[in-house]
Amino acid sequence: MFKHIQAAEFFIKSQLNADISDGHDFDHTCRVVKHALVICDTMPQANRTIVHLSAILHDVARPLESASCGKLDHAAEGARIARDFLLGRNLAPELIEAVCKCISEHRYRSGCTPGTLESQILYDADKLDSLGAVGIARAFLFAGQVGAKLHNDAATALNSPAYGPEDTAYREYLVKLSKIPEKLFTPAARARAAELKTFMAEFFDQLNAEFFQ
Repeated sequence: MFKHIQAAEFFIKSQLNADISDGHDFDHTCRVVKHALVICDTMPQANRTIVHLSAILHDVARPLESASCGKLDHAAEGARIARDFLLGRNLAPELIEAVCKCISEHRYRSGCTPGTLESQILYDADKLDSLGAVGIARAFLFAGQVGAKLHNDAATALNSPAYGPEDTAYREYLVKLSKIPEKLFTPAARARAAELKTFMAEFFDQLNAEFFQ
């Protein structure tokens, strides 16, 4: 199976070599793989191969979604691309479908509920990379890309639309990121997410103090 893992890593690098500056680059993929395998270590009943392959390939269609300005669902399209790639590797059909199911169900905005343990692990691993110091950095990166200001107060942030000048990193934290821990499935991910959320809360408390003192 190691050769298939290597092939998947080479393939995803070739797909993510475009200018993806929204935080969903190959480095993100590597972090998600690491999170997923750590969760797997706590859940020996999970199929590690399914988790590993799906974590590597989960964002294969991200460049297409970015090019479509969000109109294309990268999870659904990613499952299709991953299926074609894995079929070319002559893997067992049930393994391929399990990997593709994980990929199709990992997107937060798709509203899917992960239906297998492996899907839950990938979902949780992907969301963990939105938290902590990495999550803060990614939120500021996104805010800069959409032309948002550096910071705003909670009332303004919560009453402002996405992709506008008030779509700050703080808005992303209040509207989405702070709510992630309660939406995770696996005990290991929930525990880690709680730690990372605490760090984020302390960071934004400090930022508020400096901005509005």
